[in-house]
Amino acid sequence: MIKLLRRWWRYLVARGEGSFNERADPKIQLQQAITEAQEQHRSLKEQAANVIAHQKQTEIKLNRVMEDYEKVSANARQAVLMADDAQKKGDQEKFLQYTQTAESFANRMIALEREVEDLKSLHFQATQASDQAKSAVNQNSALLQKKLAEQKQLLSQLDQAKMQEQLNAATATLTEQVGAEVPSFDEVRDKIESRYAKAKGAAELAENSVEGRMLEVEQASLNIEAQSRLSEIRAQLGLEAGDTGTTEAALGQAQAAQASAEGVEAGGTETTA
Repeated sequence: MIKLLRRWWRYLVARGEGSFNERADPKIQLQQAITEAQEQHRSLKEQAANVIAHQKQTEIKLNRVMEDYEKVSANARQAVLMADDAQKKGDQEKFLQYTQTAESFANRMIALEREVEDLKSLHFQATQASDQAKSAVNQNSALLQKKLAEQKQLLSQLDQAKMQEQLNAATATLTEQVGAEVPSFDEVRDKIESRYAKAKGAAELAENSVEGRMLEVEQASLNIEAQSRLSEIRAQLGLEAGDTGTTEAALGQAQAAQASAEGVEAGGTETTA
């Protein structure tokens, strides 16, 4: 039962992370990743600084102990010389005192020698650790710079992707139905073209029908009457007569149209009969 609950919990966590990653803004996630990398680099530099500081402290301590060793060694030699001088002078008491002092310096020298050896070993290890820390900082710095350069490229790619997605969405709305009550662009275009074609067909039928020719004859007759009336007005005003050729041409057209209409009517009558 406990094992099943753990598996279920892990499943829910993975599902939640997947849903979050799908809805999260990549630009914000990228900035978070860069900030995290910068924090890691800062932490690495602090750790490296502590390692280098430890190496420097070990070096300072080693130099100080070696200086102490040189002083103790010089004092030990001086004590030996003074003991030897007291022995030559026959001063046994001074001889013993200087001899004991020389032995104390010698013991101190032995202790300092051991400390120097230990510090040398520790300093060697600290130096290696310091070099490794410096190398790690340099490598991580180069990696961080590479990530910063890639950040600009990724942001540019992200902007291009968003623009392309918007273009794809706009293109899709031209070919796909937006909703149940909104027709697509293709449907509206087909509807308009169908209506236009029907209107053109009806106009062609009207032009070729008997009613259309009758209207044409009536219009021609009206034109003849208008020309005749204009001629009367010019004569009353004492103006020169207009171009008779135009009037005759209009009369000829009217007569031809009237004859055509009569022929169409006669044909229709015969067919009916």
